[in-house]
Amino acid sequence: MTLNFLFFTITLKRREATLEQELHNGEVAKRYEETSRKVNSYLHY
Repeated sequence: MTLNFLFFTITLKRREATLEQELHNGEVAKRYEETSRKVNSYLHY
């Protein structure tokens, strides 16, 4: 993606994630889902 503002050009490039980062992101997503389920169960009482 390239954005042009007057005389400035900004180019954004998506980084490729490493295997470690993907595993970490999977764990974070899993814990987030578990926590949100727990919070929802507490709020229903």
